[in-house]
Amino acid sequence: MSEPNPAPVDDDVIELAGRVFDLAREGATDELAQYLDAGVPADLTNAKGDTLLVLAAYQGRADTVAMLLAHGADHARVNDRGQTALAAAVFKQSADTVRALLDGGADPDHGRPSARATAEFFDLPAMTELLGR
Repeated sequence: MSEPNPAPVDDDVIELAGRVFDLAREGATDELAQYLDAGVPADLTNAKGDTLLVLAAYQGRADTVAMLLAHGADHARVNDRGQTALAAAVFKQSADTVRALLDGGADPDHGRPSARATAEFFDLPAMTELLGR
């Protein structure tokens, strides 16, 4: 028995998802929070497996990261390459974002490469120290 083909996604939904991902990247915290309050999932994921949290962390948007965590975003989710939001923040050397994720319970040893392994590989002593707190 074959599985039915999924229904095509409406162009408006695709446009909305793109807008929401852009808000996470841009750090438009208040506007993004309104979308989450209206029902957009905090763990919305793009085609590469990047969540809103990963995108915000990679751009160093600490306030957006904190808001996403408060809305239930899962800091343990990994993208298709095994990377976490914490590893992204470490790679970008965003101390405020790393602190927000650690305060939210993110594990420095989760993911492949983990945040700790990322800091070691790229020789980022300030990030290594921050992860060891």
